[in-house]
Amino acid sequence: MTSKAPAKYRNGQLMGPLALILGLMIAPSHAAQGIEDTKAVTSTPAASDALSAKQQAIPLIAASMATSDMARLANALNQGLDAGLTISEAKEILVQLYAYVGFPRSLNALGELMKVADDRKRRGIVDAPGRDPSRAIPTGEALLAAGTANQTRISGAPVKGPVFDFAPVINQFLQTHLFGDIFERVNLDWQSRELATVGALAATPGVEAQLRSHMRASMRVGLSAAQLRQLVEVLAAHGDASAAKRANEALTQALAGS
Repeated sequence: MTSKAPAKYRNGQLMGPLALILGLMIAPSHAAQGIEDTKAVTSTPAASDALSAKQQAIPLIAASMATSDMARLANALNQGLDAGLTISEAKEILVQLYAYVGFPRSLNALGELMKVADDRKRRGIVDAPGRDPSRAIPTGEALLAAGTANQTRISGAPVKGPVFDFAPVINQFLQTHLFGDIFERVNLDWQSRELATVGALAATPGVEAQLRSHMRASMRVGLSAAQLRQLVEVLAAHGDASAAKRANEALTQALAGS
């Protein structure tokens, strides 16, 4: 498959926190994309025709966090934990999403997870704690190299564009922090990370370019079109019609560009 960079930026401005720029910045060569887009980028399970119950909860958690809807977030967290999401995985989802929806929402969501976990303990529910990352995160030049490799694999080709010519440091931050510090943490697989990112972006008006980019990234990490259609259905079924509409449009456009 190939992906196309958007023709222009929305009102000439970057949209959202640091990582939301991703959808506006990808300008790889079509030849490189044709090779890379067919590859799954991690050792996550092969794509199937359906999301697991655990996977279905992830975009709901993310969408609720992005809109600061604490009641829905609590319900989605309970749904995910009931389906086998570990406490570590839930925490990792909420930590990662600070790069897409901001630190305040991440901190508030982590506070809500603490309440949910405490309430479940009081009710006698034993949730699996999960695991911490099993390997050390690289530092210095090794971190930059690892983050650049992760970014390239998820994007389908080396990332470049006028934004980086204008402000090269933004890509350094993306490579060393988002795709380095965060994506090198192996206590959450990349399919789950993309389900979370798509859920959060779908719930956020004005970041359609980034949402399209992450729909394509989701397929690169092994999620199928059928699974992403189910993600749209899950959002709609839980009452977020606007998010479902944005997600459906982004998926349609991503597939049309394949």
